[in-house]
Amino acid sequence: MVRFTATITTAIHHHFRRQIRTFVNARVKWVRDPYLDTSVEKEKNLKPLLSLKNLILSHPSKSPPLRTISPLKPKLNLPTTALKFIQNYPFVFKTFRPPIPLSTLHVKLTPNAESVHNDETLLLNLSHYRKDLAQRLAKLLMLTRAKRLPFYVIKRFKFDLGLPHDYLLSFLPEFPEYFQICRMGFKDSNGCEVFGLELVKWRKDLAVSVLEKGVKCEDFGGGKRVYIRYSMNLPRGFDLQKKVKNWAEEWQNLPYISPYEDAFHLAPNSDQAEKWTVGVIHELLSLLVSKKTERENIYCLGDYLGFGIRFRKALEHHPGIFYLSNKIRTHTIVLREAFNKNILVEKHPLMRMRYKYISLMNKVLRRGIPINAGALRHRERLASLKAANSKRIKHVKSVETKED
Repeated sequence: MVRFTATITTAIHHHFRRQIRTFVNARVKWVRDPYLDTSVEKEKNLKPLLSLKNLILSHPSKSPPLRTISPLKPKLNLPTTALKFIQNYPFVFKTFRPPIPLSTLHVKLTPNAESVHNDETLLLNLSHYRKDLAQRLAKLLMLTRAKRLPFYVIKRFKFDLGLPHDYLLSFLPEFPEYFQICRMGFKDSNGCEVFGLELVKWRKDLAVSVLEKGVKCEDFGGGKRVYIRYSMNLPRGFDLQKKVKNWAEEWQNLPYISPYEDAFHLAPNSDQAEKWTVGVIHELLSLLVSKKTERENIYCLGDYLGFGIRFRKALEHHPGIFYLSNKIRTHTIVLREAFNKNILVEKHPLMRMRYKYISLMNKVLRRGIPINAGALRHRERLASLKAANSKRIKHVKSVETKED
């Protein structure tokens, strides 16, 4: 259960009409969405697998000995030992012993995995892909008032943005008109200078949110304002109290403030400020290739930008816009409108590549025959249910026999 509170009065910028709010004191329950949980769960272990893949390919022979990989388990974020992890994905990794006496196990990619990697490399080197990536990274920096972020924050979104693992050397130098490395003006807990990435200049053409595209502006108070209602997709079994529904309806009708505007002048607890905060999180998730990220990543960015607890409240107050999944050993925030059940509505080219890796991850060998692990688990569940039903039927028949 989470506390859902709206303010009595919202003070809005001078060109907005004054909004009188009704106090809402209700509880909004969290309801599981099995489809969005599936969209999160199917990417389980994808990130460590790709990290291991890149490590293998960075070795001069592209087949490093296993003993050099095992100590890197924490760095690669492997959920188990390196050997067991490798053995879990026989269509991605292959172990072998070189034809040398007393040689140890080595690891390499399978031909199928190499083929997907080659396709991925071609994609990552396409000029239009790299420009798209540069623009999305620029928009992330534009969500900040100072147009810059420390590298420790960017690192949290590196995978979700689709940045190359060595983007500092292989990507940033291509776009000197966009980015420059800067000092952040403070030190970390160890007393070391903190560096970050800065946008060279504000780009007005990019300062348009995904919600603003294609929406006409209305003339209001001498200024142009966009009135946007967020898509609300509540799962089956989710029922808001009437007073909360009324509050949400009035909240939807508030003017939309672009996430690229600075609206910190609004009262932090006002409904209008919350709508702007929701807009910032919505735009952030829209910039990510998978339209989702770990909750702690969002909290980290919010704390740095000065939103603090406002990010937390926005995520809790609007379960029809954002979904919190607790699958795969973490908490993941999913942008609901980006999915049709468990399928991404618009697949970024990089996600298409990642789904190819996931397809290989789901294949296992059974009696020497490759099969889909998901189909195998489904068959095992059906067999288990059939066995349970059969057991219950036998029990009922035995009871009936005794009664006769």
